[in-house]
Amino acid sequence: MLLEVQDVSKIYGASCGSCLELTGEEHGRAICPVCASVVAINSISLTTGKDEILGIVGESGSGKSTLLQLIYQDRIASSGKIFFNGRTDEQKQPLNILKAPPATVSHLRNKEMSMIYQNPHLGLNFLFSAGGNIAERIIGAGERRYEEIRKGALGLINRIEMETSRIDDYPEDFSGGQQQRIQIAKALSSSPKLLLLDEPTTGLDVSVQAKILDLIKELQQEMGFSMIIVSHDLGVINHLTDITVVMKHGTVVEYGLTDQILEDPQHPYTQLLVSSIL
Repeated sequence: MLLEVQDVSKIYGASCGSCLELTGEEHGRAICPVCASVVAINSISLTTGKDEILGIVGESGSGKSTLLQLIYQDRIASSGKIFFNGRTDEQKQPLNILKAPPATVSHLRNKEMSMIYQNPHLGLNFLFSAGGNIAERIIGAGERRYEEIRKGALGLINRIEMETSRIDDYPEDFSGGQQQRIQIAKALSSSPKLLLLDEPTTGLDVSVQAKILDLIKELQQEMGFSMIIVSHDLGVINHLTDITVVMKHGTVVEYGLTDQILEDPQHPYTQLLVSSIL
């Protein structure tokens, strides 16, 4: 197992201690009726295997993006455990990366995990050129030789089907779809084991969306990394994923093979989602 999430929760506000029990899909709310804390993630557990593609789908505010941010540690979880890639602590016990030392977290974010954000401004440094953004991550993964860094950046620019002559252009000089391609190149430059994608095609033209999704799928098959992709669009989930998690009010309401969920959804909310694309 590459990633195992165990009972992870995220609460915004001064929790009264009963927030998790009083919120979630069974109560139809994510706001605690006692203390008004917002329960963005409520005791979620899931796993991702090697080379597996997991999709997380749900409406706005369901907690799907927050869950991704907790895995990547852009945000700090309120409780729970996350185990990654068989890592162990000094006693050789499975290491909960939510409690890992800063050096371990930095290594995970620089080398073993990568994130592609919906907004390129979150994933790219607009003060650096396209090549500089890619080089930044290559250096973070440990490479120090200029020739190898430049060679790696050029290779990735070519791989995302952009002209290598534009390697020294800045992100603001590219279209939204091109910025996403640069994000993809940057994210993959460290050869991560897990790629996290937060609504990577939202806001792009339909034709551009299709090209980005095809590129991501092609690179995953070629390089063999695992993926977790968040989307509100079941079409994207259907196009890319093996396993699907459906979220509402910070909880998982359905979890299974993507084909099975799309063909025979069990939860009323999933049935509503599926019927909306038919």
